Amino acid sequence: MNNEEYKALDEFELEPENWEQAERTEKTAFLAALANSRETDKDIKESLNELERLAETAGIQVLGTYHQRRNAPERGTYFGKGFLTDLSRKMMQAQADILIVNDELGPSQAYNIERDYQIKVMDRTEVILDIFHKHAKTREAKLQVHLAELEYQLPRLKRMWEHFDKERGGVRNTGGTATRGMGEKQIEIDRRLIKDKIRKINKAIETIQHQKETQRKQREKAKKICLVGYTNAGKSTLFNQLTNAGVLVEDKLFATLDSTSRQLKLSTGNPVVLSDTVGFISKLPHHLIASFKATLMEVQDANLLLHIVDVSDERFEYYIQQVNSVLQQIGAETIPQILVFNKIDNVDSILVSLLESRFPEGVFISAIQGINIDKLLAKMEEILLGNRILQLKIPYDKTALVSKMHDIAEIISEDYKEDGIYLKVEISRDDRFLVEDYVLENEEGKN
Repeated sequence: MNNEEYKALDEFELEPENWEQAERTEKTAFLAALANSRETDKDIKESLNELERLAETAGIQVLGTYHQRRNAPERGTYFGKGFLTDLSRKMMQAQADILIVNDELGPSQAYNIERDYQIKVMDRTEVILDIFHKHAKTREAKLQVHLAELEYQLPRLKRMWEHFDKERGGVRNTGGTATRGMGEKQIEIDRRLIKDKIRKINKAIETIQHQKETQRKQREKAKKICLVGYTNAGKSTLFNQLTNAGVLVEDKLFATLDSTSRQLKLSTGNPVVLSDTVGFISKLPHHLIASFKATLMEVQDANLLLHIVDVSDERFEYYIQQVNSVLQQIGAETIPQILVFNKIDNVDSILVSLLESRFPEGVFISAIQGINIDKLLAKMEEILLGNRILQLKIPYDKTALVSKMHDIAEIISEDYKEDGIYLKVEISRDDRFLVEDYVLENEEGKN
């Protein structure tokens, strides 16, 4: 990376309005993965399918996918020599522009592959960073993405300059040493520039985080519900269905990078704060997890997680595992969650019935069609409030029980009729035994 490229970074500084999306013609690529003995062919296929989706989202056309089985990566080039020789030949024949590797390469590995096999290399992290860069809209998202980019670049400066040295100093025998000396000095300058920029961005993110913390304190009385799930599972569609927020919904990976919050009133009148967050993905780069700490705090602070699952995707169980893995990484694995199986309008009703028996605690909905949203809301109330909403019919000779309900429960409605006193109450599980004999069959929230 040279001074001109850093100058371009400095020019836009931290201002969102100067964020430039580079126009690129569509490039072509081969995808390659390393698989160990524990990974099945299905695991490899699923992982490469996801990488292909990421590449397409980044505007790259995939021409072929390949994998090599090794118990451990080759230290210098990640893949073995024979595999890379064959792959570079195939890429040349297909006129593929890029080799995309389904993992994060070490600082020297990409450089070594490019040097030894004359092919351009991107790793999975670079592709995801590129997508995040294109999709970032708000100042906070842009700052967080740029921070992740700089953190990724920092340990790779030396290899960038070695590549520059080869181009500049390797041509003449007399110029190599001088150029390398210039490169080493420039590496130190570039390292200081990047570290200084990282400090500035961290400070700006801290300011935004402080502002968000102030907003959180202002609404801390309200319970917090957070939508989580694999990217493109339908979180934003459900968010709009529940809140009428009008959040942009797009059928692409990482369409949402910012946390959006709206107030939602439950049937009991209790206000809750509902937040839509960035989608998760397997092998989510640690640079992004660290950079998006402020956004992910919405998840960590939640009282309840709605784990949205695209039931129309045959890999949904794998995605559930991946989301739970990310939740564990950010320390949110103990927060109560509801599995919300979305897009049931896109699958056969027989499959839905089978899945309902396998996941009895799940809620099966169509966010776009509004199917079973009432069931989801009832489940949210039951878990979030720790209470049950019951319809009661109490005889007049038990008026003491009515008085008791006023003391220990939330009275939603009360109607005195000829055959008894009809109450709709929100009552804790611990106190339910007091009214068990008077619960009507059509009670709300009954399992």
